[in-house]
Formats: sequence, C-alpha cells, structure tokens
Amino acid sequence: MEKINVKKADGKLGVLVVGVGGAVASTFVVGTLAVRKGLAKPIGSITQLANIRLGKKEENRFPKIKDVVPLADLNDIVFGGWDIFEDNVYEAAKHAEVLEQKDLDGVKDELVAIKPMKAAFLQEYVKRLHGTWVKEAGTKWDMMEQIREDIRNFKAKNNCSRLVVIWAASTEVYIPMSEVHMDLAKFEKAMKENSPEIAPSMLYSYAAISEGVPFINGAPALTVDMPAIWELSKQKNVPICGKDFKTGQTMMKTVLSPMLKTRMLGLSGWFSTNILGNRDGEVLDDPDSFKTKEVSKLSVIDTILEKDLYPELYSNIYHKVRINYYPPRKDNKEGWDNIDIYGWMGYPMQLKVDFLCRDSILAAPLCLDLVLLTDLAQRCGFSGIQKWLSFYFKSPMHTLETQPEHDLFVQYRMLKDKLRNIIGEESVEYID
Repeated sequence: MEKINVKKADGKLGVLVVGVGGAVASTFVVGTLAVRKGLAKPIGSITQLANIRLGKKEENRFPKIKDVVPLADLNDIVFGGWDIFEDNVYEAAKHAEVLEQKDLDGVKDELVAIKPMKAAFLQEYVKRLHGTWVKEAGTKWDMMEQIREDIRNFKAKNNCSRLVVIWAASTEVYIPMSEVHMDLAKFEKAMKENSPEIAPSMLYSYAAISEGVPFINGAPALTVDMPAIWELSKQKNVPICGKDFKTGQTMMKTVLSPMLKTRMLGLSGWFSTNILGNRDGEVLDDPDSFKTKEVSKLSVIDTILEKDLYPELYSNIYHKVRINYYPPRKDNKEGWDNIDIYGWMGYPMQLKVDFLCRDSILAAPLCLDLVLLTDLAQRCGFSGIQKWLSFYFKSPMHTLETQPEHDLFVQYRMLKDKLRNIIGEESVEYID
C-alpha cells in the first residue's frame, strides 16, 4: 500500500480549548503537562500507550502507535483557550476538585500562565451558568469575528505552526437541525441576523474552520454536525469530528449491545440513570440542555442492534436515560443500568451495571488523543467528517445519507486501520 504523504509535525502545536477552565479541560491540561514532565502516566490514551499490529500475524510486529505514526510531540503543545470565568487554569483546576493538590503543584507554573480569553457566551443557551468573563458584540457574526481574531493572535503570540480547537465546554440547549444549518450562505446570514438557531458553539466552529483550524466537538450539540459546516470544512480543507465524548455509561452500552446482538439475545428494556455533581451535572439539570444529551445517548442502542433486521429481538425496546444533579459526588459520576434481556424460548434475564467512574479522568485522555489525531488528519490533507475517529464519540458524525457506526470494537478497528493506511501498511482482517 502506498504511504500517505504526511507533512512533518514541525514547530509548536497550539491547542485552544473552549471551556479551558472546566473540569474536563483542566484535567486534560494538567495531565498532559504532568505526563511530559514524567510526573504521571497517560493511562487511557491510545496514542500514548496502545500497540498496533503491522504486517502478517507471523511477523509478530507490535510497535507502539506513537513510535510509528507521525504524531506531534507532547513537548510541542501550547495550551490556551476561552472560558466564561477569568481564573487561570491552576485556580480553575483547584475549583473543579478533580485532581489532588500534589498533581496541580507539579505543573503549577505552567497552569498559572494559562489565562483564558473571554468566551463567546449567551445565557439562553446554557441557562444554569452565569458567565462573568464574556465577549460583547452587536451581532453573532461580530462575536464570531472576535473569536477569529483570538485564534490569529494566539497563533502569532505563541509562534505556533499549527492549531487545533476542541470544545470541552458545557452542553447547550437542544437546537434541532433546520434550514439555516443546511446551507453555508443561509448559516452566514443567520449569524448576521442574530438568529436564535445559531448557538455560541457554532460561532467557534465557524471561526476555527475559517482560519484553517481543525475543530473537535466534545459535546452533543450540532456545532459542526450540519451540512453548512461540512461545506465550509471542505472549502477550507479542514478536518472536523464529533460529537460528545464517549466516556462512561454510553461506552458500556457500545460494549454490551454488540454482545447481545452477537449472541442473538433479545432486549426488552434498558433503563439508565446517572448522578453527577460537577458543572456538567448542574448544566444538565436544565431540561433543555438535558434534551441535547438525551438525544445523543439514546441513539446508540438502536443503531447497534438494527431492529429492522432483527424485529423478533429488538423491535420493542423501552430505553430510558436519566441524569440527576447531585452535588456531593462532584466529578465522581455513578451510572446505573438495568437491562432486561431474554433468551431461549423467550425466558427473561437481567443484567445490572453500576459504574462508579470519574467523568473527567475518563474524558481527559480522549481529548489528548483527539487533538493529536486531528492534527495528524490535517497534516495528511484530510478534510470534512473524520469517520475513523468515531471510536471517541457517543454520537459519531456522519452524512445525512449514511448511518453512524456505534460498535466500540468495529470503531477501534476503523481507527487502527486508518493509522495503518497513513503509514503505508495493509489493513488487517481482525481486531488487534
């Protein structure tokens, strides 16, 4: 197979995080800085820890991905971003209460130096938060232009050769796809007219892509997942990916659902509930923001189980998802699943899952991988939706004519095969 001509990862890689002072973002930043100083291990990061099979089985070649794929060096990363609060990342991470003080103090000087730019924020899109460090503009178009200026200034000030923008901010209220999202000209007109169908996250995505910068959407809102932005990303030859980081309960669904289908076991109901106490939990306590998350979470099971192909097993599933704000848990999310299944001759059985996880600890390595892989995609000349990065998302982006892939193991094979393809190696017919 012919090797793809990948531009070298020369110079500094600027990583601009929307919501840089939030729990997920600050955990990502602290961890990355600690790893490159040798103070922590990048557990959960595929780019840093996973091996990849190359060649035939008998060749027994299993190098680490980072040793054979031309990824950016962690030492070349420069962090910045936007937040609705003025705290530097050290103070923000202390407030988030995800990491211990000793972990923050190991990279304190670097964290103190990361001060957020004012955020593009409008109260009606995230009703439970009250930003104090926010931009002012006459129109949404003007606000978008301010973001573009921020991007240009950051790149010049930090002498970056490349940039990536990643959304790690809160979930906005639910906005269904409409006519203004279907066409680039209509989308641009809607920004200038302050259309309520244009949320702040969309301003970031449009601004980044217009500057030739890849955009990663870690939340479930439309943001980049619409034909207007797909069109722009193709025009600017920029890769985009999303949406909604796949971390806890939904990750378990993408593991357990394929098991049920592989064994031809029936499913009658799946009840999921969560308790979460961080800023994300507070935001999702608002029904309009929860609706955005609910749509993302509910899509997984139906797609994997293919009820049209297996109506006798999956045509009548009751699927319910709940998220409850419970401040004492802070970032330590707990997800319960009650799964009612049936087997031979229709006899009922149950699965129970209680996942006591740490939301930001699971999300942080995804952020690192996505930044490195999206930068790689840009240097490969890829543009538009990066389907091969579906592994990292609850609701993988796809065109209107296609279906997303949700099976975690199929996604993992897609990811590794793309990496093999990039370095000129043949695909394999199995999961390694």
